[in-house]
Amino acid sequence: MTPPSPSAKIAIVGLGYVGLPLAIQFAKAGVAVVGLDVDAAKVGCVNRGESYLRHIPAEAIAAQRHAGLLEASVDFSKVAQTQAVLICVPTPLTAHREPDLSYVLNTGRAIAPHLARGMLVVLESTTYPGTTEEELLPVLEAGSGLKAGVDFHLAFSPEREDPGNPQSRIGDIPKIVGGLTPSCRDQAVALYSRAVGRVVPVSSCRVAEAAKLLENIFRGVNIALVNELKVIYERMGIDIWEVVEAAKTKPFGYMPFYPGPGLGGHCIPIDPFYLAWKARAHGLNTRFIELAGEINTAMPLRVVDRAAEALNAAGRALRGSRVLVVGLAYKANVDDCRESPSFVIMDALRERGAEVEYHDPHIPLVPVTREHAHWAGKASVAWTEANLRRHHLAVIVTAHQGVDCALLGQCVPAIVDTRNAMAAVGSCRAKVWKA
Repeated sequence: MTPPSPSAKIAIVGLGYVGLPLAIQFAKAGVAVVGLDVDAAKVGCVNRGESYLRHIPAEAIAAQRHAGLLEASVDFSKVAQTQAVLICVPTPLTAHREPDLSYVLNTGRAIAPHLARGMLVVLESTTYPGTTEEELLPVLEAGSGLKAGVDFHLAFSPEREDPGNPQSRIGDIPKIVGGLTPSCRDQAVALYSRAVGRVVPVSSCRVAEAAKLLENIFRGVNIALVNELKVIYERMGIDIWEVVEAAKTKPFGYMPFYPGPGLGGHCIPIDPFYLAWKARAHGLNTRFIELAGEINTAMPLRVVDRAAEALNAAGRALRGSRVLVVGLAYKANVDDCRESPSFVIMDALRERGAEVEYHDPHIPLVPVTREHAHWAGKASVAWTEANLRRHHLAVIVTAHQGVDCALLGQCVPAIVDTRNAMAAVGSCRAKVWKA
C-alpha cells in the first residue's frame, strides 16, 4: 500500500466548528485542502473568502484561497483527487438520547466510491469506542470494494477545538491519533505532524475514541459537582463563587470548575450518553456519569424557579412578566447555540406565562435547531436603555464580553445571574439573585 505523498491534497468533510479551522490550519502548513459540505451556503462563503463563524476571521480564509491552498465544494467525487479524507461531521443524539451516527455513516457512503489504494481516512467526530471499526469500516469497505488496513488506511483522531478562547490555537493543541493497524496510525501521525506541533499516537482507534470521551465526561462530572455544591452552600449562606476563587489558590491537586445554568455545546451534554449507551451494550451501567447528567440537566429549571422567586419578592408573578434572557450561545464569546441551556430556560419561562425575549450580540436571529425550532427566526433585542427598561427581570445565562452589565443593573429592577457577571459591576439599582 503506497502511503500518501508529502504534497498530497486532502479532503475535509464538514466545514463547521471543527472542519473549517482544521482546513485553514492544514492550508497554512502548505497542504492543499478541499473542504466538502452538503451546505452550499458554507461552500459559497469559503470560496468567496468569507467567514460564517464569529471566531474565524474572513482574512484567514481569504489568505488561503489567495494562496490556492483552500477550496470548497458540494461534490464528493473530489475525494478521488485527494490522498486523505478527514471526517468532521456532527454526532448528535436521537430523540431517545441514543447515538445518531447518520452523519458519519452517510459521509462514509458518499466518499467510499471515490477511495483508492493507499488513501487515508480519519474520523474526527466524537463517538463511542468501537465506532471507527464497527460502524464506519464496513461502510467504507462495502462502498469501495477495498480492504481497510490492507488497501487503505483508517484512523481516529478526536477534535479538540475550543471556540471563543483566543489562547487556543489549533496548531498548539496535541493531537491524539489511533489507527486500525500500526501502519494506519503511522500514516495519520505523519499527516497531522505537518499541521500540528505535537501528535500523540495511541495503540488503537478505540483508545483514541475513549480518550475523547474521558476528556468531556471529566468536565461534565466536575461541573455537576460544583453545581451541587452551589445548591448546598447557598442553603448555608455561602457564595460558591468566592469558595472556588479561594480553593483555586492551591497550586496542586485542584482544578477550578464553575457553576452555571446547565450544560451546552455539542460535546459535554452529549458525549456521556454515547459512553452510557455503549456500556449498556456490554451489560454495564454508568451510574456516576448518569448522576452527573441528572444534576446538570436539572439546573435550567432551577434558574427558572429562582426567576419566579425574584419576581415574587418584587410583588410580581412570573405569569405576565417580561423577562429578558441575556445570552443565547452556550458559552461566552461564540455564536454557537447548540444544546444551549438558554432554550430550556426560555421554554420553561414561556410555559409559566412569561413574555420572553433574548439578547445576544453574536446571534442576531435564532437559527433552526433540532429540538427548539419554535424559536427559529426570533430576533435579539437591541441593547438600549429603553428596551432594557421594558423588562421586569433579566436572566444572565451567557457572560459575553462587551455586554454592558452596568447598564443592565441600572435599567432592570431584578436580575438572576447564573455566571457571576454582575460581581464586576459593583453596586447597582437592580436586586441581583445568584443562581
